[in-house]
Amino acid sequence: MRKELLPGEQVITITHQQARSLFFPVLAFVVVPALAAYACAWVVKGNAQRLVPFITVEWTPWLLGAAVVLAAWVVLGYSVKRVLRWRSVRYVLTSRRILAKYGMFRRSDWQVSLMAVRNVGVHQSLIQRTLHSGNISLDTGHSGTAVMADVPEVGKFRGFILDAMDELPQGEVFEGEVLRDFEELPWELREGGRDER
Repeated sequence: MRKELLPGEQVITITHQQARSLFFPVLAFVVVPALAAYACAWVVKGNAQRLVPFITVEWTPWLLGAAVVLAAWVVLGYSVKRVLRWRSVRYVLTSRRILAKYGMFRRSDWQVSLMAVRNVGVHQSLIQRTLHSGNISLDTGHSGTAVMADVPEVGKFRGFILDAMDELPQGEVFEGEVLRDFEELPWELREGGRDER
């Protein structure tokens, strides 16, 4: 993260999304291997031959392999995939910007300058309220709204954003925000506008 900072910029906090989305993947990570082990023990004891008469002892390695492969498929395809997806989302608040980074292999991100933020809104569902998480929307005016979904400790994070906005230097233009072609702007957009005649 240090390479991505502007001169004089400092990281205030880095967080991931609320971990509530990991409840079912973690539950599957624990329960599915236990069920697979139970199924393997059930097959080894010969219960499969009693239940379905045409299954012979030669089927035992294939049934054991099927139980293990099915459990591995669920654990890797569901549990591990969801954990990696959760781990790949980061929200970074610096002294000048808010950054959201998504993905491990294919990355996408967006960033909003704190100077551009006009309003910081918080939206919570009932479950999010009980877990102290929520969605933060950053209103940047005409260019739209950026949303940070499922931010943990949403009240504290919004407080950090507001504190960082209050501590921005007044009247200073940050790197990358310098206006070069001032003369080409319409008169209405210049500071003070055109004198009325």
